[in-house]
Amino acid sequence: MSSVAVAAAEGASVPVAMAPSQLRAVFRRFWRDRVARFSLVYIAFVIVAAVGAPLVALLTGHPPDDLSHQYEMTTEFGLPKGPNWALHFLVGADQFGRDLLVRTVYGAQISLLVGVASTAVALVLGCAVGVVSGFLRGAVDGLLSRTVDVVLAFPILMLALAIRAVFGASLWIIIVVVAFATWPYISRIVRGLALIIREQEYVQASRALGASDLRIMWEHVLPNLIGPLIVYGTLIIPVNILLEASLSYLGLGLPPPTATWGQMLADGQAYYATAPWLIAVPGFALLSTTIAFNLVGDSLRDALDPRTGQATL
Repeated sequence: MSSVAVAAAEGASVPVAMAPSQLRAVFRRFWRDRVARFSLVYIAFVIVAAVGAPLVALLTGHPPDDLSHQYEMTTEFGLPKGPNWALHFLVGADQFGRDLLVRTVYGAQISLLVGVASTAVALVLGCAVGVVSGFLRGAVDGLLSRTVDVVLAFPILMLALAIRAVFGASLWIIIVVVAFATWPYISRIVRGLALIIREQEYVQASRALGASDLRIMWEHVLPNLIGPLIVYGTLIIPVNILLEASLSYLGLGLPPPTATWGQMLADGQAYYATAPWLIAVPGFALLSTTIAFNLVGDSLRDALDPRTGQATL
């Protein structure tokens, strides 16, 4: 969670809700960053490739679990062969003769869905706990903070093993496990911001006018957290993608023959010397996607003045 920690350290100032003109200024500053533009375009490309995975399979003629080319795309010793344009294997095949490109784009579906969905769950849960904890303080803060400490101390691999043993492996189970591992970090960041916001003059004025704590949190605290949460979300998505890939690599993800980047890396490690593309293709997809999300998050953070939460006009 190093990226999240860095974001928290650099963005721990008082966020201020921005007017539409300031939002446009933030967008202009973000869009002037060439790295941000390239990263955003690359993320869009990965999303299009994931959504269009069935079309890629149709154009190549190779479903993701197709074993009909096993004898053509493996050697007599059972080793996978490299690219074969005549058979439409553009980047080669795996040890079972399955199209590596098709399986990679199908793997993108799993990684993106888990990364985005688990981040959304973590943001909602972490924001709710963090706002209540930081704004109300007292016994509520103590109870929620200790709960967060317990969750942070819980080994994620043990949780994954226990849930898989009881409920089996499914996509939504993985999303829950990944979200469980990341929401406490969001909660701590939001709690720190809520502690600062609750001392602002406009919050004190609302309280003096008789506004309830619930109304103040809804009308004043949450709107001022939108900007930081967007930045933190873009930084947590790659963390969750890597976490899903790690679980799949360790055999705790979706079971074969479902294509996931982590499982493809685990299968390809036995052939790293004779068929390096088995690791290179899914490895590049995983690495480039996570880097692109991190770069977008860094650019969003820079587009917002980290000291005031406002655009630099």
